[in-house]
Amino acid sequence: MTLKAIAINPEHPQQFIEIQQPQPTPGEYDLLVEVKAASVNPVDTKVHKGAQKNGLQHPRVLGWDASGIVLATGSKVSGFQAGDEVYYAGDITRPGSNASQQLVDARITGHKPRSLDWAQAAAIPLTALTAWEGLFDRLQLDRAAEGKTLLIVGGAGGVGSLAIPFARLHSKVKVIATASRPDSVQWCKDRGADLVIDYRDMAGELAKHDIKQVDYIFCLNDTDGHWEAMSQLIAPQGHICTIVENEKPLSMDQLKLKSAALHFEFMYTRSMFTTPDIARQGEILDATAKLLDEGKVTTSLSQTLQGLSVDTLTAAHKLVLEGHMRGKVVMVY
Repeated sequence: MTLKAIAINPEHPQQFIEIQQPQPTPGEYDLLVEVKAASVNPVDTKVHKGAQKNGLQHPRVLGWDASGIVLATGSKVSGFQAGDEVYYAGDITRPGSNASQQLVDARITGHKPRSLDWAQAAAIPLTALTAWEGLFDRLQLDRAAEGKTLLIVGGAGGVGSLAIPFARLHSKVKVIATASRPDSVQWCKDRGADLVIDYRDMAGELAKHDIKQVDYIFCLNDTDGHWEAMSQLIAPQGHICTIVENEKPLSMDQLKLKSAALHFEFMYTRSMFTTPDIARQGEILDATAKLLDEGKVTTSLSQTLQGLSVDTLTAAHKLVLEGHMRGKVVMVY
C-alpha cells in the first residue's frame, strides 16, 4: 500500500511536489496515524527556507501539527489502540504530517479533544506544547506570587493565543500581551489578557499604566528586535523566555546587572533527545484537551484550507510567511 505526501522538491527546493511512499511500519513506541488535518507553523517555513539554502538529496515531507485516527500501534505502545482519535506535534527529525499517513511516537501524542473537529484540533498541539513548556517548565510561572507581571510579546499568534489563557488559568500573574492592529488587540482580550499594548513602544505603553518593569517575559517573535526593550523592562531577578533564535549576539549586560535569567524553549527537545520525561508531552496534550472540552480554552484556528495538495500547502506557507496571522491556518485532508 502507498500513501500520498507533499514534499519539498530536491531539484527545485523552493517548490513542493506530490510523491507516493510505501506505508510505514510502526516502531515499538509508534502509532501509525491516518492524518485528517495538519496545521502550518513558522517552523515549517524555516525548515523549508533551510532546504532552499542548503539543498536536499531527497524529497522531504514537512508538517508536524496534526490530528487523525490511529490505524496501528507498536509493540510497546500503551494507552492507544486502533480507531482512537489523536492529535500531536510530532518530531522534527521524522517525516511530517503533510501526508495521508504518518508515524508518531505515542509518548508525545494526546487524545484529540472530543469537542473539536479535525481542523480545530490540528491547530493546537505545537502551540499548546510550546506555550505550556515556556510558561511552566522554563519560566515556572505556576510558582509565581500573586501580583507578579507577565509580558507576552506576540500575543495574537498561535503560541500567544494559548499562552494567554494558560497563564490566566494556571498562575496568579497579571497578563500583558502585545498586539498592534485592532483585530489582534481584541483577539488577545478575548483570550483573557489583562492589558494589551503596542509592541512598537513597549516601555512607553507600559509607562502609561504606571508599569516600569515586568517580572516575566515570554518572547514569541523577533528576539533581536525586541532584545533592548526586554532587557530594559525585565525586573531584577526576573526571567525571560524566548522561542525565537537570535541572528546576532545578544548583549547580556543588563541581565547580568539584574541577575536575570534567559531561557530558550524548543518544543522538539524532548523528542529529539528522547529525554527521560518525553511522555510529559502526551500528558500536556491530554491536559489541554480537557481544558478545551471544558470550554476553558478555545481553539486558535483562524483559517481552513481544503485538501492535501501542492497548491494548498503553498498557499498555507504563504499565509504564515506574511507574518500577520491571528491564530493558525490548517489544511483539512
